[in-house]
Amino acid sequence: MRTDLTMPVEHLSSVPPATSEGSLVRTVGYRAPENAAAGSAASVRVCLLTGGDDRPYALGMACALAGQGISVDFIGSDKLDEPELHRSPLIAFLNLRGDQNEDAPLLRKVVRILTYYARLASHVPRSQAQIFHVLWNNKFEHFDRVVLMLYYRLFWKRVVFTAHNVNTRKRGGHDSWLNRFTLRIQYRLCSHILVHTAAMKRELLADFGIAPERVSVIPFGINDTNRKTDLDRLGARTKLGLAPMEKTILFFGQIAPYKGLEFLVAALSRLIPNLPEVRLVIAGKVKKGFERYWKPIQAEISRPELQGRVIARIQHIPDDDVEIYFKAADVLAVPYLDIFQSGLPFLAYSFGLPVIVTDVGSLREDVIEGDTGMICRPRSAADLAEAVLAYFRSELFLQLERRRAMIRKFATERYSWAKVAATTVAVYSQLLDEKPTMHSPPQQTGD
Repeated sequence: MRTDLTMPVEHLSSVPPATSEGSLVRTVGYRAPENAAAGSAASVRVCLLTGGDDRPYALGMACALAGQGISVDFIGSDKLDEPELHRSPLIAFLNLRGDQNEDAPLLRKVVRILTYYARLASHVPRSQAQIFHVLWNNKFEHFDRVVLMLYYRLFWKRVVFTAHNVNTRKRGGHDSWLNRFTLRIQYRLCSHILVHTAAMKRELLADFGIAPERVSVIPFGINDTNRKTDLDRLGARTKLGLAPMEKTILFFGQIAPYKGLEFLVAALSRLIPNLPEVRLVIAGKVKKGFERYWKPIQAEISRPELQGRVIARIQHIPDDDVEIYFKAADVLAVPYLDIFQSGLPFLAYSFGLPVIVTDVGSLREDVIEGDTGMICRPRSAADLAEAVLAYFRSELFLQLERRRAMIRKFATERYSWAKVAATTVAVYSQLLDEKPTMHSPPQQTGD
């Protein structure tokens, strides 16, 4: 992927346009008979299992597949019930998950998850889909990896799995024997596995012995589901209480240990002497179970030295408010400690916002240093502060309003859902030409 990202943003106008601009508005109304290329895919039906969450990715994938002429049974929830899913004649929205309110009583949660599994078990044998595409496992991952996978294969369904995180050692996961064991079973039972970077594919092959022909790399489709109004930078800043000239860093999303927020707060303290107009906006709720992680950070930003420097919106940010934060900010900070891939840079790019990322996982592959953002070492407040300072002194920031349009164009062309769908449909076609069988471990050969 890195070889595709070497072109300076200033030269992006010479890049040929993608077959689609990645917009759901463009893809959702697409009808296969109106495009000859889609004709060969018109008879393919896929059951898309979403896990009931991650709205941008689930909607992006469903609408992109429909744009390629694929019929999609979308297994969703109340949370994912969007108008886009009801406009296309090729998408059937099946709300098997229903309500997913996290504040519901425990008994209610147990009943609704059992109800979901019962509905899913009933749907599988009746489904006309030739392929089951698992975007996310549910919260009972071990059950999904073993029991559900065996159940799908019992009915000779070909199963495609999108591995957003190849290994449980990443993102703060517990690398227990049970995790490793159930992951091996899931990868063993899959007909094909999709990952987002070449590095993820290499790790999957090395750690789990997967045959390379069973793994394909697809881009992480750009997050283009959030509304974009005529709200401008000044208007967005007014809504957040930011002054026009303040240099604003955004931390966005759920708060959890692997995201490294404590290092960003520590970097802020280092920045103030050299960048007195710096401000930090923290927008997102604390991930359930990590309240103890948040408390010392909360205490830190309450110190007199940082009072007035931090705007903390510690809550779920509604989809309709996302644009306010990304239009008000000057840069998005992604100070992760450990991860394979994050959708945040792509969300920032969709608003033309540069990013500062730590050099973990595949984040480096998604940034053109000096053109779409900066890269720094993980777990180092000093290096993060240096990267932020360098950014605010760079031409990228000084010409930010002009560069925003270039960044949006770059991201739309490089991470379009049309490209994601093209690779995914090619995988589907390959699988449908094969006899569905359980996969055996790859044969070991001598040197």
